[in-house]
Amino acid sequence: MINNPKVTHEIHATPPGDLAIWVFIFAELLAFGVFFVAYAFARANNVELFNESQQHLNRTSGAINTLVLITSSYFMVRAVAAIKQGLSKPCALWIASAIGLGFVFLAIKIAEFQATFAAGISLSTNTFYMFYLSLTLFHFMHVILGMVILAAIMLKALRGGYSAENHIGVETGASYWHMVDLLWIILFPLVYVIR
Repeated sequence: MINNPKVTHEIHATPPGDLAIWVFIFAELLAFGVFFVAYAFARANNVELFNESQQHLNRTSGAINTLVLITSSYFMVRAVAAIKQGLSKPCALWIASAIGLGFVFLAIKIAEFQATFAAGISLSTNTFYMFYLSLTLFHFMHVILGMVILAAIMLKALRGGYSAENHIGVETGASYWHMVDLLWIILFPLVYVIR
């Protein structure tokens, strides 16, 4: 007879991390949701303009940034797993890796913005570019905020401020970072791909 080891799963009565971050996350998702709905209505009323303007976006950089953020979210999953085992330094290294990919995302996006502005495109060019620039700049600011949050958590982890018993801060930062990733996963196909 083969003995199967008992598998235990952690069950949260509430979402992981601090409850306040979830209030903030839901507020941010609502704000982006309104933006996305407005984009969909504007697109439905001017399909040709949106399709033509969309052709000038760099889908390759958008796709690379999607992979960058998905990978950085995986690194945050690893950071949470590490701290739950009481491994502060590996946790901090995983967070540093996620922050590093945040910088990669920002660098690619800055290059994309520079090319857009160099082509004489601005918020007032047309409705598509107004939405494109507003949505991506808004998301860009969220990436920066997320990196600041992760940096603070990383420094605290390096100083031994978290443990297997007390790791709510790491979960809170990871929850915010996953939201940033989720928003891009919606934004990329909506703005860059769907025709």
